[in-house]
Amino acid sequence: MFTAERVADKKDWMSGETGDWELIIGLEVHAQVASNSKLFSGAATEYGADPNTQVSLVDAGMPGMLPVINEFCVEQAVRTGLGLNAKINLFSRFDRKNYFYVDLPQGYQISQFEHPIVGEGEIEIQPEDSDAVTVGIERLHLEQDAGKSVHDLSPTETYVDLNRSGVALMEIVSKPDMRSPEEASAYVDKLRGIVRALGTCDGDMEKGNLRADVNVSVRKPGGELGTRCEIKNVNSLRFIREAIRYEARRQIEIIETGGTIDQETRLFDSVKGETRSMRSKEDAHDYRYFPDPDLLPLNLEQSFVDGIKANLPELPDARKARFIAEFGIPAYDAGVLTADKVTGDYYETAAKGRDGKIAANWVMGELFGALNKEGKDLEDSPVSAENLGGLLDRIADKTISGKIAKTVFEKMFEGGGTADDIIESEGLKQVTDMGAIEAMVQEALDANPAQVEKAKLNPKLLGFFVGQVMKASGGKANPQAVNQILREKLGL
Repeated sequence: MFTAERVADKKDWMSGETGDWELIIGLEVHAQVASNSKLFSGAATEYGADPNTQVSLVDAGMPGMLPVINEFCVEQAVRTGLGLNAKINLFSRFDRKNYFYVDLPQGYQISQFEHPIVGEGEIEIQPEDSDAVTVGIERLHLEQDAGKSVHDLSPTETYVDLNRSGVALMEIVSKPDMRSPEEASAYVDKLRGIVRALGTCDGDMEKGNLRADVNVSVRKPGGELGTRCEIKNVNSLRFIREAIRYEARRQIEIIETGGTIDQETRLFDSVKGETRSMRSKEDAHDYRYFPDPDLLPLNLEQSFVDGIKANLPELPDARKARFIAEFGIPAYDAGVLTADKVTGDYYETAAKGRDGKIAANWVMGELFGALNKEGKDLEDSPVSAENLGGLLDRIADKTISGKIAKTVFEKMFEGGGTADDIIESEGLKQVTDMGAIEAMVQEALDANPAQVEKAKLNPKLLGFFVGQVMKASGGKANPQAVNQILREKLGL
């Protein structure tokens, strides 16, 4: 019997009664353009505004109102296309996509169909515990968002908020090149990193500013493509993986019991971990596309595109390669630290002129751990990149040990000031005076003659004396100096 629990078993979820199946995945990612005004009007796009307070007459679909293209949104689309290694189409056109929703006042959506602003491209993804995969980009087109229907304010009525109506979206359509849930989530994560680095979308999935329609079908390995189902508006990487696993198992079991897959649009219930039918899936001809008569085609000059290209920021892949070369960190660390621009900027500031691997360990370990524990984002970190760098300097010049540094960091995170402030006020400077350390070592040896003889025969027992000296020094003695003096005195 097909259950959500069975999907959790990763060993057999793509195997059925008739053998193994292959999963085919394509994604349509909707990324809200980072713009202060909408695609065809001057209305604001601020998140969280009171309902229906950011709506122009154009957004409300009032008769006689004409759309005017937002040039900045066009620039953002071109910038994103360049970041996807895609072809920029100098000629593109807006079309009317006709369908009815109560939160779509015009009765149609202004989108692009036959002539999108961005054509084919590709990106490389690195799924966890897997080889790199190249995913083709079919197109990127501009379109306006619909409003929002609110169903939970009344048991008998639906309310409509048009604040999102007309907000500019980039729909990024992939080719069906992905074969696993992990590849799909890695693809969306990579896209999110690219648009964030470009500044074309904030990538906030919780706010719905980046969301994915997931197309799933199954087939016997190497066989003909199966009928696909589209899972709408999935807004987290984890939900993308869960939705794909469930939908794949659902389709396999229907086919293996003699049924057929209906082409339909489905929703993912994140509480139950299931997809459910929403409506039959339309084909392009069902939307009766035709050129929007109120908008002229876009004819871009190559110089316009070249100017945007010349000012592109460093993208995640290039930054990752540079971090590996410049800071000497492993590819995994570099991947984590360049996943988004904020993290990359923080690490680069903290690591500049310092040991790159030690800096990576502190950012990915102590800092991320403390932030996760407090439920904070990196932007809200109480410890700035400059101050973390200052702490690393005190470790490097042996003012404090690595162990004491963790205590200092905790106090910094609690708002105790800079590393230097805390070290000075708490009296935490490491003891590096060789004479003082030698005296403490001799005292430990004199107090434990039996252990001395054992340590001479088994050097592993030196740890006992190191512990005694560190205890006597309040943890401030330089551990390397302690080990060196112990070995000299014991003749090891």
